[in-house]
Amino acid sequence: MHDVPVFRGTRVPVQTLLDYLEGGETLEDFLEGFPRVSREMALEALLEAKRLLLASS
Repeated sequence: MHDVPVFRGTRVPVQTLLDYLEGGETLEDFLEGFPRVSREMALEALLEAKRLLLASS
């Protein structure tokens, strides 16, 4: 999707997960809204974001 990171096998941008969490929604809320994204996929994306954040500090 035009160089936007998406969850593998979906068209759901990873940014959508971050927006949900930033807005006070839970991981469960996100997963209910996007059933094609598995819990494992979401957790993997969050771990990668954490790794990148810590690597840049």
